[in-house]
Amino acid sequence: MMATKIKNIAPLARSATAPRPIAPLAVLRIAFGTIMFISTIRFILKGWIVPFYVEPKYHFTFYAFGWVHPLPAAGMYTVFAIMALASACIALGLYYRTAVLTYLITFVYVELLDKTYYLNHYYFVSIFTFLLLLVPANRYLSLDVKRNPALKATQVPAWTIQIFQAQLVLVYFFAGLSKLTVDWLIEAQPLRIWLPANTNLPLIGTLMDKAWVAYLFSWFGAIFDLTAGFFLLYRKTRPTAYFFVVAFHLMTAWLFKIGMFPFIMIAVTLVFFPFKNRPEASNLTWQPKPKKQKLLTYTLATYFILQLILPFRFLLYPGRLFWTEEGYRFSWRVMLMEKSGTCFFYIKDPVTGRKGEVDNHKFLTSFQERQMSTQPDMILQYAHYLKDVYQNKEVTVESYVTLNGSGSRLFIDSTIDLGRQPYNLSPKTWILPFKQ
Repeated sequence: MMATKIKNIAPLARSATAPRPIAPLAVLRIAFGTIMFISTIRFILKGWIVPFYVEPKYHFTFYAFGWVHPLPAAGMYTVFAIMALASACIALGLYYRTAVLTYLITFVYVELLDKTYYLNHYYFVSIFTFLLLLVPANRYLSLDVKRNPALKATQVPAWTIQIFQAQLVLVYFFAGLSKLTVDWLIEAQPLRIWLPANTNLPLIGTLMDKAWVAYLFSWFGAIFDLTAGFFLLYRKTRPTAYFFVVAFHLMTAWLFKIGMFPFIMIAVTLVFFPFKNRPEASNLTWQPKPKKQKLLTYTLATYFILQLILPFRFLLYPGRLFWTEEGYRFSWRVMLMEKSGTCFFYIKDPVTGRKGEVDNHKFLTSFQERQMSTQPDMILQYAHYLKDVYQNKEVTVESYVTLNGSGSRLFIDSTIDLGRQPYNLSPKTWILPFKQ
């Protein structure tokens, strides 16, 4: 039995370690570093640093990362300046390892400061940067090679390129899998809500309020996400698949104004193309040392197991996923729901029975309040904060939420003192069930 398993694994191992031209890895490094540099400069120029990280009195940190706090304004601007410099060095291949590690630390630090601003593409950038840390993407077309020609390599093991391809296949596939729902395919929601906002667009504006267009976009989006990664893997279908990648992401950028994510995906998907090296006098193959290769193997195996498991962790929780959002983040569910709500928090003195409503604007920005109002874990965090502020008085919430045009309904059990509910990963029994 063991011999059979080894025999089956051997071809995969040979494929993963077979030498491949390094050019696709260098192109990926340049594309990723460039788009991250543009993204960082854009964030600074948009003036988002102060209102997002300096002005708010309270930040919704991620579970187990309550110890992460923002710096004063000068410190936060310094962090973003370092991010910009590091991303430029990644693109140039200058002090590559230091640059990648620096970008990873600073980017993840900013990402952890407040889940209010969580986006799938922030998570994507974090893990892609981590993968770049494991490969020698600076050993070709880089300033590091100019500084030290001994670093140059023209070939690398195939796995150094395949790990990025595998990650992109998983992103697309899980994004497609998450669209196989009644809301998306049968009700064409939330596109039937969103598309009519684009009736002022030239050429296609008059079609945006047609129901059949919402269904067309919904079904095409599901089919595209389920198949795009696999079509990109094969030489014959790759050019056509990339054409649809570009068209799809440019269309979503035009219609929904979702920031840099479409352009990030267009840039990094270039890793599927077998770019050729420049003519060289000899082939120089990079290979990690045996001990390092063993560590890399275990690291990548653990990494991809987690990538396969995380999108399914919602199965551990009862209730409708889009309603409870337990297990929602870090699972490639992109633009799947239109959810809005209002929250009224009340403080009650258990001794006197006096009760008063909290003015949320004293503690939260408008954007924080809007995001918090539909996400139970953030509602709970805020309740714990209010309990501290108001010295252990009872904290209750009256919350109304609408999901994909289903109508507003009570979201949280308003009789529960949320300040006494544990903040952990267990199911939240105080979320009221969604009734169609």
